[in-house]
Amino acid sequence: MKNYIRLLQYIRPYLKQLFVAIICIIVASGANLYLPWIIKDMIDKVLVAKDMQMLTLISIGIVVVFIIRGIFYYGQSYLVSFIGQKVIIDVREVMFRKFQRMPMAYFDKHQTGETMSYITNDVAAIQSALVDQLIELVTEGSILIGSIVMMVYLDWKLSLLTLVIIPVVGQAMKIFGRKLKRNGTVIQERMADITSLLQESISSIRVVKSFVREKYEIDRFCNQNQLNFQAAMKNVQLTSLLTPTVEFLAALSVTFIVWFGGYEVVQGVMTAGSLVAFLTYAVNLANPVKRLSRVYGNLQRAMAAVDRVFAVIDLKETITDKPDAYELPATHGQVTFDHVCFEYKKGVPALTDVSLTVQPGQMIAFVGPSGAGKSTIANLIPRFYEVTSGSISIDGHDIRDVTVASLREQIGIVPQETMLFSTTVRENIRYGRLDATDEEVEAAAKAANADAFIRALPKGYDTQIGERGLNLSGGQRQRMAIARAILKNPRILILDEATSALDTESEKIVQAALDKLMVGRTSFVIAHRLSTIFDADQIYVIDAGRVLEHGTHEELLARNGLYKHLYDIQFRNTSETSEQA
Repeated sequence: MKNYIRLLQYIRPYLKQLFVAIICIIVASGANLYLPWIIKDMIDKVLVAKDMQMLTLISIGIVVVFIIRGIFYYGQSYLVSFIGQKVIIDVREVMFRKFQRMPMAYFDKHQTGETMSYITNDVAAIQSALVDQLIELVTEGSILIGSIVMMVYLDWKLSLLTLVIIPVVGQAMKIFGRKLKRNGTVIQERMADITSLLQESISSIRVVKSFVREKYEIDRFCNQNQLNFQAAMKNVQLTSLLTPTVEFLAALSVTFIVWFGGYEVVQGVMTAGSLVAFLTYAVNLANPVKRLSRVYGNLQRAMAAVDRVFAVIDLKETITDKPDAYELPATHGQVTFDHVCFEYKKGVPALTDVSLTVQPGQMIAFVGPSGAGKSTIANLIPRFYEVTSGSISIDGHDIRDVTVASLREQIGIVPQETMLFSTTVRENIRYGRLDATDEEVEAAAKAANADAFIRALPKGYDTQIGERGLNLSGGQRQRMAIARAILKNPRILILDEATSALDTESEKIVQAALDKLMVGRTSFVIAHRLSTIFDADQIYVIDAGRVLEHGTHEELLARNGLYKHLYDIQFRNTSETSEQA
């Protein structure tokens, strides 16, 4: 229960509400303890002693008790739900903050749907543990304790003999509880798998339909759904066995009460009303035990979700600010790689001994085969990943010594696949600098050659662009990404194959916008089409994680190395295509 206790720490800001809620629960539960006493007085004082005044008092008491119970029941339900919802909001925020701080390496290894499942399915299970189960736990616990007290008051000898059954019930709950928790972990994992599959299938719906794989995806989903069903039914099987087991043990206890209590009434040791009241309390005792067994089972299942949540919260954040980290001053844009090595997977080098120095305002291009390490170099500059050895510095400042936020604030990135948010065009561009005015947003769009097409949209800059901007063409999305980067006004710019997915006409428009963006900035260009980097100050040819050669376009052609080979392949294909046309 270590993690459950840890979860309860989130209740600390709401202790006042919790205190009042517990009082409400105890009072509302206590009302149930009055009813057996009413039965006792009805038998012993009204039916036997013919006391009409007592009958009137009992009738009034029943009405008063249920009014009080109703008031306090409302209080318990509202306050516990309030606390539960607030705690869930807090846990969900902690989870989201954690994911925002996690390095890119985490997201490389985990599916989006799995990550979403932590915040949706697992947190929902925690809500059940905190709200529904907490109310039942305190309610049934209050009835259990109150019933025991009243039973001892009525006949302590019979009570002691009856309570022998409780340790046996506790052992049964312990055995079943372990199994329920293990199965609960499986259920949460199955739900995460369903969420991952759902997210993957829907986000790739264009591919699914183009390959006519609807039936294949349906079969995948149905198979995963069936696995979840099997895990859920295992949980039902365990809880269904636990309840009758506890009920049988409780029935043995009640049977003993009936026999021994009846014997005491016959012997005159106990009144008939006291026996009936004792039996009622015993049933009250049996019901809470049965319900608490169900609560215990549900809590064990929820604890699987709690364990998963805290496992994520406790993950080590590998890219963080040092205790003595300082803000990176406004940079001139000099970038130095000093014998940099990097591994995505231990023992498998992605970069080996990369050294280069880029002067402020220079345009540097990286070319090479797919998987050579070009994007890896670019991803190391903003510390999306941490170098395995060596160092990267900007204007002489090791990027590990400065705060991550101040480093990334001075770096602009235009990726190959632009990610836009399902909000307005204006807000997507403003994402580059949140305090930018409308005029600055529009100026950035003009500089990116995007103003004309934006104004042609149904609501101009206030047009909702839909999920991931799929309502726009590739060239339009890229120009919006460039406008976003212009608005940020970074000193260092990274262009990761920003035009490789565009047609010729769109490429020309986007390239013109990129040329404006690169003026006066240190620019790193990862190029697929060599025609876009002929004017680069230096071109670095990367293969298998190493720098094979570097120089200007003319120098590299003259060396007759890998660059010349790539150039010949690309422009020979272009020439052949033109001749065929």
